[in-house]
Amino acid sequence: MARKARYRIEGDALGEVKVPAERLWGAETERSRQNFPIGKDRFRWGRGVIRALGIVKKSAARANRDLGVLSAEKAALIERVAQEVIEGALDAEFPLVVFQTGSGTQTNMNANEVIANRANALAGGALGGKSPIHPNDDVNCGQSSNDVFPTVMHIATVEAFSGRLLPALAGLSRTLGEKRAAYAGIVMVGRTHLQDATPILLGQVISGWEAQLQEGMALIESAEKRLLSLALGGTAVGTGLNADPRFGESAAAMIAAETGRPFLSALNKFAALSAHDALVNASAALRTLAGALYKIASDIRLYACGPRAGIGELKIPENEPGSSIMPGKINPTQCEALTQVCVQVFGNDHAVAFAGSQGQFQLNAYKPVILHNVLESAELLADACRSFDERCARGLEPDEKRIREHLESGLMLATALVPHIGHEKAAQIALLAEREGLSLRQAALQTGFLRAADFDRWVRPEAMIAPLRRERGPQKEEKR
Repeated sequence: MARKARYRIEGDALGEVKVPAERLWGAETERSRQNFPIGKDRFRWGRGVIRALGIVKKSAARANRDLGVLSAEKAALIERVAQEVIEGALDAEFPLVVFQTGSGTQTNMNANEVIANRANALAGGALGGKSPIHPNDDVNCGQSSNDVFPTVMHIATVEAFSGRLLPALAGLSRTLGEKRAAYAGIVMVGRTHLQDATPILLGQVISGWEAQLQEGMALIESAEKRLLSLALGGTAVGTGLNADPRFGESAAAMIAAETGRPFLSALNKFAALSAHDALVNASAALRTLAGALYKIASDIRLYACGPRAGIGELKIPENEPGSSIMPGKINPTQCEALTQVCVQVFGNDHAVAFAGSQGQFQLNAYKPVILHNVLESAELLADACRSFDERCARGLEPDEKRIREHLESGLMLATALVPHIGHEKAAQIALLAEREGLSLRQAALQTGFLRAADFDRWVRPEAMIAPLRRERGPQKEEKR
């Protein structure tokens, strides 16, 4: 019995290459696989890159068919296999790592070879035979890696934003809105410079987090709109050489129909190939969002610190034991995980910013690392926000007893006295209370600056959470 061949021989412009016999990829993919053993990261973040490659190849085949460049039979075969790529049936045939040629040429050729070989097999041909479908002449018709890969970058990022990140942010925003409403009336100590400040409502604190999150979402949505312009049709350097002049607009329309998103052909293909400012902007939006999320998670972590020897004003869910040695310890692990993701996003953005500055002449040759970092940031933030929402934010509860104790002992309630006795006397009361270990009320009466009845009328924390309403004229009492 003859042994099944482990390899088949395929050829490219540089000669013959051994390709694993059962694989759909071809010579150029195999060369890349052998020449770039760098890291383990493939373009698999939510498989968005592979899906985007399938969308581009399917849309290009349809456009070329409608323009009379490809026969209906060839286009149909390419479309059929491209649909399998879109659906994930051929994911195992995309083995290449991120760190390869800076234009993404090998990843584009990986798609071309896989689609051609699969199409040829469906048509009864042999793997590697390049007939009836040729990877370059047919699958890559009217295209260059230099315009395909930027198009893939935009499609994959838009789908990551719309499909995963924005829904995760919307879920966390809804949770914060519910908590804001539920705890709207709880008065607590405000804090500035990590020191006690005037009172604030817990609902107001949460409203600040909610507003930051919504602003971050708006930035992501704005960045997403700038990614709707596609480079396809520019071919090698932006001139559109070897493509039908109508191809870019036709293919963009096909992509829009396929994805349900309003993609269009970029007005200036030279910029679309040589610069990736829209992706740099998208990374910056992710970084800004990460900064907001870091602040939210950090605040919650600090409010929950203790629970007895710290602030302890918020209770966090008891998800898992917090120590291998200290029994009963509960740690703010969801806050820590989210802030670690934010730190990673900050680093990714630095990489994207530098890579985006490296467009020399008619090409930016840092495309794969730009895409990798933007998608990693989007996917990590989506996952972390969803986890933080489900395992922390939804279970947040105030410790009202602790909040009240801190509020009643707060020295900055003295601020309520300023309109009645002036800033300097109010400051003397606060400092006396701190230095002598007195309550604010005891210190106020000891100074003789006011009577007990005045203190009780003027120092009311619940009346200090909004602008002062008073009549005109000096030393008038507040009208309520």
